[in-house]
Amino acid sequence: MIRNGKNTIGFMRAALTCSIALCSLSVAAIEPDWYSYDELLQQSVAPARARDIDFNGVDYAALRQSGKLQAIIRQLESYPLDKLANSSERLAFYINAYNIFTINLIVQNYPVESIRDLGSWWSPVWETTVGSLGGEPVTLDQIEHDILRNMGEPRIHFAIVCASLSCPDIRAEAYRANELDVQLNDQARAFLANEQKGLRLEGETARVSKIFSWFEEDFESLGGVAKFIAQYQDLPDTVKVRANLNYDWQLNDKP
Repeated sequence: MIRNGKNTIGFMRAALTCSIALCSLSVAAIEPDWYSYDELLQQSVAPARARDIDFNGVDYAALRQSGKLQAIIRQLESYPLDKLANSSERLAFYINAYNIFTINLIVQNYPVESIRDLGSWWSPVWETTVGSLGGEPVTLDQIEHDILRNMGEPRIHFAIVCASLSCPDIRAEAYRANELDVQLNDQARAFLANEQKGLRLEGETARVSKIFSWFEEDFESLGGVAKFIAQYQDLPDTVKVRANLNYDWQLNDKP
């Protein structure tokens, strides 16, 4: 028991400075406090254009000079995973984790022309340890394939960003459980509206991103790729969907 005013003040100060993301007490914690990540995204992400592709560029050069990203990494890695109470919280957490670790991977190796240059044919970058979660080392492949894809939400493919021009745009805010459905729908809609990398209608053919080919099975629960796209784009009934748009792996660097 706290018995005097001095101890009371000290306790109150400690409680106020204990972040939800870092505090390991058995308090009803939910998501991490993503405020710092929001701030970083708002400062470093902006619309850009390169190689005839419109995208959200990331100012990796500025991030390399800043210490803000490392503080966010520490917050992410120390978060107790058992505090994620439901699927929405887990989805939002791991989407953010994928994007944060990807940004950090680029920053650590900047300048680089493409994320794929950080790996090789026999040791792809996706299999490189990028950090730890719950005290265990993780790769981007593990986050994407072993965790996120197993949660049965195909819209993750428009939220996780592999630092390339033809990827879906990185969102200039963190994903959050209570906003997740709206955020994921917005990401899918925006990606498909981008003719350079999402969907381009050419006569009776709708040419779409190769993402729909690589992860075709993930859309089967929703009736397939064509039915999924129909939720966001009005297409003629006779149109044929072909997942063959060129995928440009150049870095989504802010000019």
